[in-house]
Amino acid sequence: MLTNVSTALPDADPAPATGTDDDRRQVAAAAGGDMVAFEALYRRHVGRVHGVIARLVGGHCARAEDLTQEAFVRAWQALPAFRFEAAFTTWLHRLAVNTALMELRSRRSRPLEDDEDALDTIGHPDSAGHATALSMDLGRAVASLPPRARAVLVLYDIEGWKHEEIAAELGMAIGSSKAQLHRARGLLRARLGEPA
Repeated sequence: MLTNVSTALPDADPAPATGTDDDRRQVAAAAGGDMVAFEALYRRHVGRVHGVIARLVGGHCARAEDLTQEAFVRAWQALPAFRFEAAFTTWLHRLAVNTALMELRSRRSRPLEDDEDALDTIGHPDSAGHATALSMDLGRAVASLPPRARAVLVLYDIEGWKHEEIAAELGMAIGSSKAQLHRARGLLRARLGEPA
């Protein structure tokens, strides 16, 4: 049974809106148990969530799919505690990134899936032309980076995080985050045939 959704919304104040009106209504309804509202949120945001997770796990489709589903399960479970202090998209995006990073951390103690060897198979221009080959290979090049270097590159260059945030989330020193970013960029340049 749905609770009164008007009690879930904060009192109106002159502060700027922190999300779309549709998101706010649907988040409030979903927090009260409305599965239809949550499904609408899922459909609206699944592409972006899947995209960031896929980049973080190196394009491994099955892993990205599983982690996307896990992120939305966690979102469903955590929604009753959501307080509209940030935009729902920001909150969901951070939850998705954390889900992927937890999985990457758990894999650190297990053997990697030949991430270093995968670098040997990419970055070669094909008959369609050098520029076309490079643009097609960029995604694969990022996917083939060692997991920590890839995570730092994605979070810093694509998601816009600061080194302090990355270091805290990945459990490393700020200098290590900067070094991993430098390493990732160098590996990308080398594999794509660009001068250092």
